[in-house]
Amino acid sequence: MSPFETDRLHFRPLAEDDTAGMFALDSDPAVHRHLGGIGGKLATEPAQSLETIRFVQAQYAANGIGRWAVVLRATGEFMGWAGLKLVAGPMNGRRDFYDLGYRYRPQFWRQGYGYEAAKAWLDHGFQTMQLPTICAYADADNAGSRRILEKIGLQLGNEFEEDGVRCVWYEANNLGPVSLASPAQERL
Repeated sequence: MSPFETDRLHFRPLAEDDTAGMFALDSDPAVHRHLGGIGGKLATEPAQSLETIRFVQAQYAANGIGRWAVVLRATGEFMGWAGLKLVAGPMNGRRDFYDLGYRYRPQFWRQGYGYEAAKAWLDHGFQTMQLPTICAYADADNAGSRRILEKIGLQLGNEFEEDGVRCVWYEANNLGPVSLASPAQERL
């Protein structure tokens, strides 16, 4: 996969040079407020964030996909990460599904970046990767994240518990182009 962009964001694979930005993200209690056990532990030193980057890089090698760095195009600043990853499972009774996720440093919250990234990755997963289904989950109390997932078109599913966190499941299917014409009109 090659890096790509939206109007305001640049997406690229995570690199070891992202360690400082990842540490700022991983060590911020506000970022972890809705993650509980599902988001890993609060980082206490940059080496932990470097370990996370290397873990994601191993996912790139094994699965051809994983979370990517999100960089603000206007400044080149590391904002966080977003993207798809293959989850072997089990989670919510599922295995081998593509999970859409995103996480930003707080100074980038409430500016539409989460929506912009989530929409870009949903489109990339369906149009470029031709995935049949994309899933996501969020803390049931994280209204902002849930709003993003619903706004990009994922359908609300069931509630479940993961690592002590009450979560909600979302899913979208790749239906491809849909014809609004009736079968009789298509024959014309």
